[in-house]
Amino acid sequence: MEDLVIASSNKGKINDFKVIFPQYRVIGIGELIEDFDVEETGTTFEENSRLKSEAAAQALNKRVIADDSGLEIHALNGAPGVYSARYASASKDDDANIEKVLSELGDTKDRAAEFVCVVSMSAPGEETVQFRGTVQGEITLGKIGEHGFGYDPIFYVPDKGQTMAQLSAEEKNEISHRRRAIDQLEAYLKGEAQ
Repeated sequence: MEDLVIASSNKGKINDFKVIFPQYRVIGIGELIEDFDVEETGTTFEENSRLKSEAAAQALNKRVIADDSGLEIHALNGAPGVYSARYASASKDDDANIEKVLSELGDTKDRAAEFVCVVSMSAPGEETVQFRGTVQGEITLGKIGEHGFGYDPIFYVPDKGQTMAQLSAEEKNEISHRRRAIDQLEAYLKGEAQ
């Protein structure tokens, strides 16, 4: 069984990849390199995803997958964007991030937003490939729902008639931005394997 290394120590992300790629032995980079960290200096999800996958592929001399994701709100000119996790402070406080978004939007009528995920796959001597997944939605006036994490309680999905935080893990996984990017990666890998 071939290894598939994920340039993340986030157990939730690693488990997502394990479920989608049972034909691979999925390994988080923390199992191979202690304290692996890449400074995310890019201004786009594509740049940050590529920085992580290429640095990890070079360090390990093998194929590595990384992702970068976040929330883009039209009325805030795409913010919080690549700063989604640390929007309110460096401590990655979900509640503080939500409060900042709601405060900045105020009673703005245009509440259109999208979750974005870019998955990169890099390998020594090969061109990095990238896949982008998005989910369209709207920002609510307050938090609704108990599931998920991050901005899920204020991200309303019109197709589902609920916020991401009201969806079960299975329902969210079917439509999530990460799932859509990973589905493209999976199709690419299947094509490559033939």
